[in-house]
Amino acid sequence: MKLGVFAVLFSQQSLDDALDYICDSGLEAVELGCGAYPGDAHVPVDELLASKATVREFKKKITDRGLVISALSCHGNPIHPDPAHAKRDHESHRKTVRLAERLGVKTVVNFSGCPGGGPKDKVPNWITCPWPPDFEEAVKWQWEARLIPYWKKEAKFAKNHGVRIGFEMHPGFCVFNTQTMLAIRKECGPTIGANFDPSHLFWQGMDPLVSIKALGNAIFHVHAKDCRIDPQNTALTGVLDTKHYGDELNRAWIFRTVGYGHGEGFWRDFVSMLRTVGYDGVLSIEHEDSLMSVNEGFQKAVAFLKNIILTEKTGGMWWA
Repeated sequence: MKLGVFAVLFSQQSLDDALDYICDSGLEAVELGCGAYPGDAHVPVDELLASKATVREFKKKITDRGLVISALSCHGNPIHPDPAHAKRDHESHRKTVRLAERLGVKTVVNFSGCPGGGPKDKVPNWITCPWPPDFEEAVKWQWEARLIPYWKKEAKFAKNHGVRIGFEMHPGFCVFNTQTMLAIRKECGPTIGANFDPSHLFWQGMDPLVSIKALGNAIFHVHAKDCRIDPQNTALTGVLDTKHYGDELNRAWIFRTVGYGHGEGFWRDFVSMLRTVGYDGVLSIEHEDSLMSVNEGFQKAVAFLKNIILTEKTGGMWWA
């Protein structure tokens, strides 16, 4: 495995300064934001698609520092009920797939997206229960009319460009847990898989280790991000918490730097289970800890994971 970072964390820096800092911190990989919610501060997508020479120069900045690109990310909602929003995120996704092909990057990370609850809705409708029956009918419409047709087409487009699509299982979107991840993969084929982020599973009450085991080779990319559940607040309100992320004292849960939500025991089991199912790719640090600065949260994650990540290939079982 390699240790990397989702470089949108350093969007306020130039690409060169960010890469130098990442390299000096002892990392081996970068995940780059190419549009939609992560933005494209480091990646001039249109310029790169217009010039092979610019692509070579851009890639050289990364490889000359001994880094690899683990994924290109354009987390968005290309099936948003607002046509302008959907068009913008769809175009961003398509451009990112084409750019991944040019850069030799195999994985594009996105969200599955979420449409409205019906064809006349104007905002997304993430449904969390099957009753009243309107909700069950709406979920059926979302999947059959919007989600599956769109991603079947995009899976084919990605495959034609030698790229695979990793969905981050994220509440608020149609693919948010193990079951929905396996369902979309069954419908759209093996070009669709997971960008595995355990933080979003923790607060839903899921066990990421069980999810890893169930997904197996459907895991294309991994985010290293933690989450702390506040037992007192959760006992009072449950985990479906719409309070702002900045209201740390009262929220049921908050995102944390790795090690500040779950200890070494979990993270050792986490990398071991990933290896057990055949994943030996990158652990990409995603720092969204509101209690720490960019630098401190990132550096604590690096130090923590360096002692946990498995970097060497396994040898023969000399004892068996």
